[in-house]
Amino acid sequence: MSRAGQKRTGLSVFESSYHSCQKHFAINFGEDVGKSAKTIPASDTGTERFWEDTPLSEMTTAQWESLCDGCGRCCLNKVEDWDTGEIIWTDLACRLLDHDSCRCMDYPNRLAKVPECLQLTPETVGELSWLPPSCAYARLRDGKPLLWWHPLVSGDADTVHAAGISVRGRIKTEIGVPLEEYEEHLVSWPVTDNGK
Repeated sequence: MSRAGQKRTGLSVFESSYHSCQKHFAINFGEDVGKSAKTIPASDTGTERFWEDTPLSEMTTAQWESLCDGCGRCCLNKVEDWDTGEIIWTDLACRLLDHDSCRCMDYPNRLAKVPECLQLTPETVGELSWLPPSCAYARLRDGKPLLWWHPLVSGDADTVHAAGISVRGRIKTEIGVPLEEYEEHLVSWPVTDNGK
């Protein structure tokens, strides 16, 4: 779709600020459907509460992956207001997001299947201003503690759903929704409902 075709709404699908290409796209990423924080042995993550004293940049792969609470919010498409630069969330989920588990259905191959998918790293977390306030990566980046419902704190991967933090029951698929209709799917709950 041409930029002129999108001008009617004043919105564009979010453009990554750290990619050199000028293509507008949605950003999606997630976790493996089968993974849950409660199944990661302490020996894999190091100390029991490793996130309290290990900087993001020094975490092992197992520790890093276990920080994902499985909420699925980062897998929602976002749009950018051309006038203000504001990032606005939609209730349209990445085509790979399982709507019940709120996990990626093909996490190992997501970057190949969804080219606009971004892999979270300590570097990208530092650059992304749109991560939801409930996100463990953003909270630790900003010096905040994990919240009570986070699976690493609660010991139960289902507390993210029970607390109403996950996208379960609130989302639709992006499949078949043209960009010009994204405006009909704008929502604020991913950034205003943080589960404190």
